[in-house]
Amino acid sequence: GMENADHELGSAGGRRDSFEYACGDMRDFTGLFSTKFDTAWILLGSMSHLLTNDDVIRCFSSLRSALKPGSTVVVELPHPRETFSMGECTRNGWTVPLVEDDDEEYGELNIVWGDEDDEFDPIAQVRQFTVAMTLKVNNPEDIPKEDPLFMQMNEDGQTEVKEIVPMRLFTLQEIDALARCVGLEMVAKYGALDEEVAMTEEDDAYRMVCVLRCKE
Repeated sequence: GMENADHELGSAGGRRDSFEYACGDMRDFTGLFSTKFDTAWILLGSMSHLLTNDDVIRCFSSLRSALKPGSTVVVELPHPRETFSMGECTRNGWTVPLVEDDDEEYGELNIVWGDEDDEFDPIAQVRQFTVAMTLKVNNPEDIPKEDPLFMQMNEDGQTEVKEIVPMRLFTLQEIDALARCVGLEMVAKYGALDEEVAMTEEDDAYRMVCVLRCKE
């Protein structure tokens, strides 16, 4: 696994001690790993942070050098419908409970990704995604004052952080063409992380999942 923040590597290593982790840039990680791999996965729309073709080609090239011949790359991105629905923006939200060591919940973290007012540049295919996180505890009197995460909470036990994150929206043919530039070929495509969901399905297809293979 790879992450560009050292503090994230610490928590990841605790959950998956048998994995090898490295801190680096997804555009250029040649030589960071001690072995070559049979497959690589870029999930949760992570490739959308690569805003230019040069960035994507560098990423694919690094992947190509880290994989064995015949290996696969799985890329998960927003469905192309989102690229062409210029007046709309998918709004994703989820809630993560905050749990003590004794499994008792003491609050929650609400995350919202995307807003209907987010600006979209149709030339660069880059949307300025709004990312908002609201942290709330059930009992404000129990706020741990020494923890930096809770220091900015108001008297009601709530704090909010909002940022704008530029993300590129891709089409299927773009992924195919950029992959070919470095010797990858598209061998399958799906509308979800499920082989039973075709990308053309109107009801069930909500992601663009591309399976690329390293040419022998």
